[in-house]
Amino acid sequence: MNRIEQKFIELKNSGRKGFIPFVTAGDPDLATSLSIIEALAEMGADIIELGVPFSDPMADGPTIQASSQRALLNGVALSDVLGMIKEFRLKFETPIVLFGYLNPLMQFGIERFREEAAAAGVDGVLVTDIVDNEATELSDLLAKKDIDLISLIAPTTSDERLEAIASRARGFIYAVSRAGVTGAQSELSSTAETLVSRVRKYSKLPVAVGFGISTATQVESVWKYADAAVVGSAIVAEIGVAKSPDDALSRVQTFVHGLLPRVAKTPSAI
Repeated sequence: MNRIEQKFIELKNSGRKGFIPFVTAGDPDLATSLSIIEALAEMGADIIELGVPFSDPMADGPTIQASSQRALLNGVALSDVLGMIKEFRLKFETPIVLFGYLNPLMQFGIERFREEAAAAGVDGVLVTDIVDNEATELSDLLAKKDIDLISLIAPTTSDERLEAIASRARGFIYAVSRAGVTGAQSELSSTAETLVSRVRKYSKLPVAVGFGISTATQVESVWKYADAAVVGSAIVAEIGVAKSPDDALSRVQTFVHGLLPRVAKTPSAI
């Protein structure tokens, strides 16, 4: 049982729903990025999604694209991201899911990535542009090191594909709230709730909803029908407008405190 499974059991037993923040690794720089994910853990994040910088993040909107570009301009590579996670693990047991694309993993070497990710303390990987047989092969490979390949589903996913995806899913299922790219939205449609209801016919795994969640009201709404809410672009936007590394950390802390005043403040620390 890895940290992701343990976390969702803990949430269920305590009658809570999960909060999963997303930030891009190395934005605005590696040291500040580490401070930000440590702060998120201290504020009660249940799982942290950490974006791997990539030059062509097709599934991401302009906010996260810009954050990835800032990290790349700082020379941040996948090896740096894994090193940051290893340092994070000296203090915290909060589950970490890497969010990214297949190309950086292929460039790094899939088997090398599996070994080094496990050594660093990665619990899950979400690859937005991998499907079908490739996804099954990668999932089986990562599972040998107790790393979950997180499956992504969308409102446009057919029931046939939902069943197939659910059959190989591990950790939790990430339900996209709407078709399109990432980005904060003023309102969430009912499509996410319908999608969660559909996938529960095929899987007993926890379901997290993301893409477009940016307010406390939206988080509360998602918690009514899903097991966790993912907040990404709204947090990354705070980093993007910061005037300094210290300001970036402060802005994230202020935003998350305002977003989730009821989140437990006890971190998953060692």
